[in-house]
Amino acid sequence: MSKSLYLPGSNLNPPEDSRKMRRIIAEDPDWSLAIVPFLSNLCLQSIVRNFEEKPIYDELTPIQRDFIEERLLPSLPLRVTANLISDGVYWKRCCEQQWDLCDVTHYGHSWKRMFFERRMESIIELFIPDVTEPKSVLEMVPYCKNYIKRLDISQLLPPVKDPQKEEEEYGSELASENDYDRPSMDHFDFGMLLNKLTNLEELHLVYRVKQCGMNFEWNMFEMTDRDCESLAQALKSCETLKLLRLHQSHIDDKKCRLLVKYLLDHPSLRELDFSHNLISDRGARAIGKLLARSKLEILNMCDNDIRGPGGKAIAHALSKNSTLLSLNLRLNRLRDEGGQAIGKALLNNNTLRHLHLGANEVMLPTAIALSKALVQNNTLSSINLSCNNLGEVNKTVMMNLSPHISLPGNTTENKLLD
Repeated sequence: MSKSLYLPGSNLNPPEDSRKMRRIIAEDPDWSLAIVPFLSNLCLQSIVRNFEEKPIYDELTPIQRDFIEERLLPSLPLRVTANLISDGVYWKRCCEQQWDLCDVTHYGHSWKRMFFERRMESIIELFIPDVTEPKSVLEMVPYCKNYIKRLDISQLLPPVKDPQKEEEEYGSELASENDYDRPSMDHFDFGMLLNKLTNLEELHLVYRVKQCGMNFEWNMFEMTDRDCESLAQALKSCETLKLLRLHQSHIDDKKCRLLVKYLLDHPSLRELDFSHNLISDRGARAIGKLLARSKLEILNMCDNDIRGPGGKAIAHALSKNSTLLSLNLRLNRLRDEGGQAIGKALLNNNTLRHLHLGANEVMLPTAIALSKALVQNNTLSSINLSCNNLGEVNKTVMMNLSPHISLPGNTTENKLLD
């Protein structure tokens, strides 16, 4: 007989008795089991808090560096972070804090490069001569010189004009010009900067003022002679420069010749863009000289005022050139004098691949000259003759041109004549 599991006199209904003894504790939504943080995390948090006074970074492992970069303040002084923290999360946070649009693909996928290039561009674009201290630019150089490869300057501000002081004498309504100093229209002096940017490869410049509103003046949209002189000297000192784009800045023949003077024999320059300026034949002759004494591969002279003589000067240089791959002379006034000269130059040139002669008022003689050149020139892969009046092009000419040529927008249908 099995023994009873209950003591004598005990309640014989244990489940009911258990329900009476059970404690019910209401859930606390704020309660959690506290986990003691790792000592290493506490140390890293201390490094973050004291990073400005005692920056510790190189001694850390990659995982520890990521921890630090995710928590450092983007407002830390550049003297602390610039040459210490490598490209990564921290610089991404700095960029996204300052700018809404941050396409890092335009900067070689480098957040650090984006930060310093855009920071320097902003300083230059807001620089006001005689007001902004040059040290605001120079103080940045030690921090950014190793990371800036391209500067894209979309505006350059002139000095602030003081209101003309009017004479208050009886009967006088206008002040004499000698009674006040006219501020020069000089802009930012690139001479103080370019020779210090040891990795600069591209420079894009426009001499203009954005959003000038009712203060508009034509001289806000052109470079002065002194601007040209200082820029030319600065370009010569920047031996790493590969691309120069100076457009929409009212560059005339005089300024073009001065710039070319300092660009002759430049060791690195490969692409030059002087589009949308006022360069005419004298400037084109200087460009021809540059082609003979440079290693240019791309030349863009679109929308200038180059006519026949200037076209002939460029053609002469082209006939002896062995480096140029692309030549854009669209929207000039070469006419057949310049167009035929370029066609003849192609008989001796074996490197040019792309030629744009659109909207140059060239006619049938130019098409014939290009056709003859293409019989023996196997290098040229494309010619654009759009927006010209080629007239009635015969069958032989079209057969020579057709593999290479673009003809949209001509003023007459190009009929084939046997």
